[in-house]
Amino acid sequence: MGAGFLVGVIGVLILSHATYSTIQYRALLKITEEEFSGPSIDVVIELIVSLVLCLWAAMAAPGNFKSIHPQSEENRVVALPANLDFMIFNHRGKIFPLETELKLK
Repeated sequence: MGAGFLVGVIGVLILSHATYSTIQYRALLKITEEEFSGPSIDVVIELIVSLVLCLWAAMAAPGNFKSIHPQSEENRVVALPANLDFMIFNHRGKIFPLETELKLK
């Protein structure tokens, strides 16, 4: 649990508080028989803050990206798994050429 996860939890809590405030505000408007024209300004500010916090947490919490290039040293298999029954080498991928020489026009 890093800082990104904690910020995400705080963002979700603020979002749920804004939801609860809007429900209460609409109930108050029903009692006073006024028309609902939109959420109050404090709820809008809470929504914006929670959006920013949740977006920041979504970018910070997952961690570092790994290389997707097949030649990368991070993708090398160090050891084969103990159960080789599930390793399939005869699949549809063999119809594709190993090296594609695609050129853009």
